[in-house]
Amino acid sequence: MNRINVIRKTAIVGPLFFLFLLHLEASFIRSSLSQPAQPEGLTLTRAVETALTNNPLIQATVAGRELAEAKLQEALSGRLPLLQVQETFSNSNNPVFVFGSTLEQARFGPQDFQVHSLNNPDSLNNFRTAITLKQPVFNQRQTSTAISQARFGHEQAEQERESVEQRLRFEVIRAYYGILIAEARKGVVEEAVRTGEANAKQISDRFEKGLVVQSDLLAAQVQLAEFRQQKIQAEGDLSIAHAALSTVLGLPVNTSHTVTGLLTKKDFDLPDQEEWIRQALLHRPDYLRTSLALQSSKERVHGAKGQFLPRLDLFATYGASGKTLTSSSPDYTISTSLTFNLFDPGRMARVKQAVAAETMARAEQEQLANHIRLEIVRSYRQYLSALERLQVAVQATGQASETLRIIQDRYRAGLTTITEVLRSETALVQARMNLVLARYDHYVGYGALLLHSGRLIDVQAFVS
Repeated sequence: MNRINVIRKTAIVGPLFFLFLLHLEASFIRSSLSQPAQPEGLTLTRAVETALTNNPLIQATVAGRELAEAKLQEALSGRLPLLQVQETFSNSNNPVFVFGSTLEQARFGPQDFQVHSLNNPDSLNNFRTAITLKQPVFNQRQTSTAISQARFGHEQAEQERESVEQRLRFEVIRAYYGILIAEARKGVVEEAVRTGEANAKQISDRFEKGLVVQSDLLAAQVQLAEFRQQKIQAEGDLSIAHAALSTVLGLPVNTSHTVTGLLTKKDFDLPDQEEWIRQALLHRPDYLRTSLALQSSKERVHGAKGQFLPRLDLFATYGASGKTLTSSSPDYTISTSLTFNLFDPGRMARVKQAVAAETMARAEQEQLANHIRLEIVRSYRQYLSALERLQVAVQATGQASETLRIIQDRYRAGLTTITEVLRSETALVQARMNLVLARYDHYVGYGALLLHSGRLIDVQAFVS
């Protein structure tokens, strides 16, 4: 009698689990490999273009570049002359002022030599209009130093822009494929829930008819509850993935996206580790910025030492003085000024500051170089690990599928329990989850390598 029950139970439950396997296979293929691209969908290239247009970091780099350009223009203006116009009104009975102003106004006469007029003059109005041109000829290397530092600052702003763009490309890659993996995982667990629900219903019906034992029904219900928990988690992860991509793209956080990319098998170009390090020290924007900062510090030292040199300026003034605004007498002055600071107690301190800043810049550059090497080593090993895990996950998925087939055959023959079948089905679902995750890590790991080597200038390597 027991043998008959086992045969009946096997005849009913066995095909159901086989159908469950076929559903999961179809779900995995649909979710992780082959959703056809739709014209209105979001491609990876378009996502990057959107991020490079809308992300606030791009706006910040544009403002930073404009700031650097303005500083350069300001520094270049130090070589141009300074033109000033001045209008002065004075009223005084000071003897020296009256005497000199009368001469300036070209109204000096014999009566102005009287002793009383010289000692006790009447008050005098004097309107003085002056146009002054000041041309610095040599200002202790301060202008040339400021120009050099401003140019280095402008180049640093360009490198900052490139650095931000590469970081944004990486964030788009991570968020874009994050949606794909979230959708794939959600599809797998949804199919598992649907099959688990049908599974539990069928076993419940058979349990009521006495064809299966209660432990079989409980095991199926436990598995279904686990799949439902995974579905809840997958739905939350998908919402978070959409929000993450929207944030990177500079769009409202609740924007939904239809991504058209595929997490397919892809072989990336992989030079050796030393070549990645060499490329990073040649192309990485933040390392190039430290080189520019070091050169700027050297220019600062050069400018500080220039304060020991004299300063030479050229002046030219055209003026007119009169008792009223309409009556005036013109004059002009051309002069040259040579200034030499014999004692400046802060001059040597400024030189020491500049030298210390140069030493700090050199140390920071060396520290960044060491950090870059570490990042390359870490990213390189993580990528290799993801590649190996991907290969293992492919094998594990096939092995889990074959294991389930064998256990189902044993179950049909009455040689094992429903618990082993359900456990094998759960293992197959987990293996497929691991496969999708490994493929995601494979993509993102290569993006990290490109980012840390300063070569993430486009996303063509990821486009199928």
